[in-house]
Amino acid sequence: MGLFNFFTQEIAIDLGTANTLIIHNDKVVVDEPSIVAFDRTTNKIIAIGRQAMQMEGKTHDNIRTVRPLKDGVIADFNASEHMIRGMIKMINKGKGWFFPSLRMVICIPSGITEVEKRAVRDSAEIAGAKEVYLIYEPMAAAVGIGIDVEEPMGNMIIDIGGGTTEIAVIALSGIVCDQSIRVAGDNFDSDIVQYIRRQHNIMIGDRTAEKIKIEVGAALPELVDPPADFAVQGRDLMTGVPKQITVSYTEIAHCLDKSISKIEEAILKALEITPPELSADIYQTGIYLTGGGALLRGLDKRVAAKTKLPVHVAEDPLRAVVRGTGTALKNIGTFKFLMQ
Repeated sequence: MGLFNFFTQEIAIDLGTANTLIIHNDKVVVDEPSIVAFDRTTNKIIAIGRQAMQMEGKTHDNIRTVRPLKDGVIADFNASEHMIRGMIKMINKGKGWFFPSLRMVICIPSGITEVEKRAVRDSAEIAGAKEVYLIYEPMAAAVGIGIDVEEPMGNMIIDIGGGTTEIAVIALSGIVCDQSIRVAGDNFDSDIVQYIRRQHNIMIGDRTAEKIKIEVGAALPELVDPPADFAVQGRDLMTGVPKQITVSYTEIAHCLDKSISKIEEAILKALEITPPELSADIYQTGIYLTGGGALLRGLDKRVAAKTKLPVHVAEDPLRAVVRGTGTALKNIGTFKFLMQ
């Protein structure tokens, strides 16, 4: 077995709509935006990840940037396979010509169809994986924030990613009930784009919208320690000339209100279908928030007010899922919930 291990490289991948993270040897070795830049004439890859992200929205006719995942699932098969392969190459930088065979654990949204599941598995296999295991995202998030998932104890996980929001109640190393909705970080960005266009008559790109969300994004119009106003540059729709405005967190809180209400509805729906014994557990343990959306200011307070339950934000919520996937990779034999 020793020699075989030398030839096998084990990696855990969190294939996200917004970011892809890879863990190898218990370290996060790749943390890049899920985006690829192609040359239109030769169809070759120019850049992957952060480099391609800097090109997005600024390309000429010869370059196209592609986000291979949409709503948490693979939308562009070819691009996703190139992206996975390119990111695996990032780990093996300077390792020479030797390519070991790969064993991968990849996490997928819980509301995914069989066909979409197949797409994830196939693109991993084309990218060079010999063994592929799949794990559901809420499950990975629960493992990643240190919950003992094998206990007969109910825990509620809300994972707000880029493409999907996963809400799941977990007990006995399985998902008892789940809600997966396609309202998440990307929707927040497009809400901000629409709002600034409507309210200020200014066109901004997705990257600027994401920057606004990170700098002044909020879920509540009144915060205890509010962020400073943020200067936004864009194109004035009346004159067509570049222009700068400042936006405050209260504006953003109002424009994200509808999307956050949809997430709240899904949380209440998941709580409604939870078996009563597990409801009793959740009353004790509360709700855990993970994913990039958990960083939205005041979201924990808002969910707590809506559900009247304690809400905990995981530390380093962006990496909770990939950490759990990494733990699952180490315990491939013992974790029953990994799908072969």
